[in-house]
Amino acid sequence: MHITTRTATVLAAAVIGTALVAGCSDDGSSSSMEGHSMGSAAAMESSSAPSADYAANVSDADVMFATMMYPHHAQAVEMADMVEGRTTNPDLTALAGEIAAAQKPEMDQFSAWLSQWGQPAPSSDASSMEGMDHGSGSGMMTDGDMESLTAASGSEFDRQWLTMMIEHHRGAVTMAEKEIADGENPDAIALARTIVETQNAEIARMQALLG
Repeated sequence: MHITTRTATVLAAAVIGTALVAGCSDDGSSSSMEGHSMGSAAAMESSSAPSADYAANVSDADVMFATMMYPHHAQAVEMADMVEGRTTNPDLTALAGEIAAAQKPEMDQFSAWLSQWGQPAPSSDASSMEGMDHGSGSGMMTDGDMESLTAASGSEFDRQWLTMMIEHHRGAVTMAEKEIADGENPDAIALARTIVETQNAEIARMQALLG
């Protein structure tokens, strides 16, 4: 059979079209989509993992700051939660709410950093600070302090709470200032600066409430 140039062109186009359809069949499509999904998953995993440069910007001081500030904040939140039902002072109630609202997210941040840095999860147990109580400069309350505060109410509660929280805040400021001086991670240092500014301002408010 004699094939004209026009006929050959039509046949070639048909063959190419058939090949394209075969390439888009269920098997081919599944393989293509699977490859695309695997590539996307690998890219997401790579982007979520801490980079070598990020890990290099973490010092022992940064790890200590996050590890120790976590239980320090946890005790402050515990003290803030004690306010309900023990005071009638609206200013103290408002301040306690602000302290809890600020420090709970910061605790989440410390925990996330330690995970990214390959460090153990922090503990909210005050004993994890290895004896950092009144005499250590951390401002941590002892078990006796917390029991006394729990048993108090009214104006006596207000006095104890304000006195203890001022000391607690001063300890946090000291810890944050050490991070500013010795830390290397820019995010941790930035949060330390925020803690210094915020808690110094709250100390001034509490001193005013004490009269």
